[in-house]
Amino acid sequence: MKVTIVGAGAVGASCAEYIAIKNFASEVVIVDIKENYAEGKAMDLMQTASLNGFDTKIVGSTNDYSKTANSDIAVITSGIPRKPGMTREELIGINAGIVKTVSQSILEHSPNVIFVVVSNPMDTMTYLVHKSTNLPKNRIIGMGGALDSARFKYRLSEALECPASDVNGMVIGGHSDTGMIPLTRLAVRNSIPVSKFLSTERLNEVAEATKVGGATLTKMLGTSAWYAPGAAVSSMVQAIACDQKKMFPCSALLEGEYDLEDISIGVPCIIGKDGIEKIVAIDLSDQEKNKLQESAAAVKKTNGLLDI
Repeated sequence: MKVTIVGAGAVGASCAEYIAIKNFASEVVIVDIKENYAEGKAMDLMQTASLNGFDTKIVGSTNDYSKTANSDIAVITSGIPRKPGMTREELIGINAGIVKTVSQSILEHSPNVIFVVVSNPMDTMTYLVHKSTNLPKNRIIGMGGALDSARFKYRLSEALECPASDVNGMVIGGHSDTGMIPLTRLAVRNSIPVSKFLSTERLNEVAEATKVGGATLTKMLGTSAWYAPGAAVSSMVQAIACDQKKMFPCSALLEGEYDLEDISIGVPCIIGKDGIEKIVAIDLSDQEKNKLQESAAAVKKTNGLLDI
């Protein structure tokens, strides 16, 4: 099992580290445009192999996509963050160009690859990969919902004062502060609805804290988070590599599901060796349906800025 990670920044390196430590991949290739940067990250990680007990080979490459040949899975983390004075249109234009070039370069050497898209704005970049590659929709997955749901479960466990392993919950919708929909109604602690333990007011606080989870960390760290995004990606990659049939909320191309068309947005999916093997239909309340429609409208507005 060969995995390529494009982008050797903090998120990409974290992805590579978690994948290697889990020891299910034979090789991880890290690609970056910066001279020797990916090679340095790969060497640093390989020097932990005897300490962390993994056999995965990690290779770095400066923009040489021939080293990614025959990858089974490719993770796209590349792109730039929004800078002061930069418009959203400029950010999308730059990142769209990067993501489009990267996905096409990967496909040249790995025609059967499954893509996991992390680059922001994530739902729009996932949609762009669909439109620019014309691959079957099961082979392109946006990571956001897996990360957002992990943050939701963290906030729930914090409110419940219990281990995160006791809690299950899901976030659907767009991967943005305003687009996320934490499904507090369906969240449980060991099969018991969390509403049995927490007031409506406290659950609303949990939902709001979840929605600004990324922004909160960016404010604290001065940059985007990397541990949780890396862990989310590695879990999805493992589900594909090991054919686990695990359910993750992730950005999938919808063609009528949830009454949505021609959009990539977060919904629950079964992830296995073929990528998205099933989009899971869940019964949403009228309020949740309305929120999903609002979230979809915002994502489509952002998609409209793409030059495709």
